[in-house]
Amino acid sequence: MRLVELSDHPASMLRNAQQQRRGEAYRAQAQYAAARTRHAASLDQARAERDEAWARHRWLRWIRAVFTVWAGQRRAPRIPVPAGAATDREESIAAGIAGEQQVALELGQVLGDDWVLFHGYRNRRGEIDHLLLGPRGLFAIEVKHRNATVYIVGDEWRYKKFDQWGNQVESGSIEDRTGRSPSMQVNESATELERFLGTRGHQVAITRIVILNHPRSKIGSSRGLTVRVGTSTDYILGLVNDSRAELPAARCAELGQLIERDHQFHSTRRPRR
Repeated sequence: MRLVELSDHPASMLRNAQQQRRGEAYRAQAQYAAARTRHAASLDQARAERDEAWARHRWLRWIRAVFTVWAGQRRAPRIPVPAGAATDREESIAAGIAGEQQVALELGQVLGDDWVLFHGYRNRRGEIDHLLLGPRGLFAIEVKHRNATVYIVGDEWRYKKFDQWGNQVESGSIEDRTGRSPSMQVNESATELERFLGTRGHQVAITRIVILNHPRSKIGSSRGLTVRVGTSTDYILGLVNDSRAELPAARCAELGQLIERDHQFHSTRRPRR
């Protein structure tokens, strides 16, 4: 299987998150240094006033100055937390990258040279993690690497996370920053790609798949599915083997060129979502 890297948006997101964390740490250190300077100057002034009151035998002023020095010492600026540890967002993005890489690796171990995997395809409706193109059809794959049990009703996706004793510790919706569930993400982009290919003379039905490939991912319940949902790369391979589509090599080559061209067109433009 040939891998075509169209874009690597998650890696860019991870780098941006890391740079943001380091930038915030740098700003915090700079603010701390400035606060220490102001604090030291304030204490020096308070000590000078205390010593002057002592020298002039102005005992009431001296007592007030002593308390001022004590209070100033207690108000020393707090040392900022070091920036060494990755944030939860960084860990989440890194886990997602690992999940996408796992799918690509496992597909490459099974599929032959007549298959191509496009990573990071983008059009005006968003991005698809993987587009798998070969003699048995075209497959749009969204990868979610989430340690949770997932419940699906149509295009509404929710999750529950349990501890080792079976107690629920977390729950919520699975959606991107625009509020789209995984099925909506892959469906909108795949439908737009179908439309584009159709305008170029290729009527191709794209199989839409969401893979939950964390080792502890589970599908709790599902009904009214608008995409295929599985928990391993084997599920994708099963759909490939069961596919009745037939795409000759020449047509696959044409489709591949159109996919790359469409991605390049949209990658320089702001997506609608």
